[in-house]
Amino acid sequence: MVKKVVLASKSKVRKKILEENGIICEVKPANIDEDLVKESLIKKGANPEIISKNLAELKANKISQKLNGEIVLGADSVIDLNGNIISKPSDRQEALEILKKLNGKRHYLISSVCISKIGSMIWNYTDKAALTMKKMSDEELKEYLSKIGDEDLFAYNVYQIEGEGRNLFSNIEGDKNTIMGLPIKKIKEYINSL
Repeated sequence: MVKKVVLASKSKVRKKILEENGIICEVKPANIDEDLVKESLIKKGANPEIISKNLAELKANKISQKLNGEIVLGADSVIDLNGNIISKPSDRQEALEILKKLNGKRHYLISSVCISKIGSMIWNYTDKAALTMKKMSDEELKEYLSKIGDEDLFAYNVYQIEGEGRNLFSNIEGDKNTIMGLPIKKIKEYINSL
């Protein structure tokens, strides 16, 4: 039974979720240009779910081909608003614009995970959660952003569901861990089967 993985991500939240679930992980970020990959896939007509899955697989495969048979976990999360991807903000103004787009609307957070070995995917899983954001004024959105540090704001999507971000939503349907970027229940089931 494998209880150790290489995490092809620098996400502190994903690392924490794995460790809280008894899975030891060594962090080796894949450092791929996600925006370039997304652009290419969008041009080919890929939907947000396919984009999330492809990014997770690309990360896992890139790191696992450099290692000698270790289990590598890659993950990716995207926001799907009416079939369009909303990417991580690059600055605070962009974060505000993203929140304005989501304001009062239902959207999906899609999280994909891929496990690779020797450069090839051996398992993958994608889950999604539906979130409905409260209707908020621009001032309320700015106040929310003022409570979020830069590291959190730019490392993840514009909300951290485990913290202040919970207050943005009137309704959340789905697994909290999926929203945080790692559908751990299915990952544990697969890892425990090895």
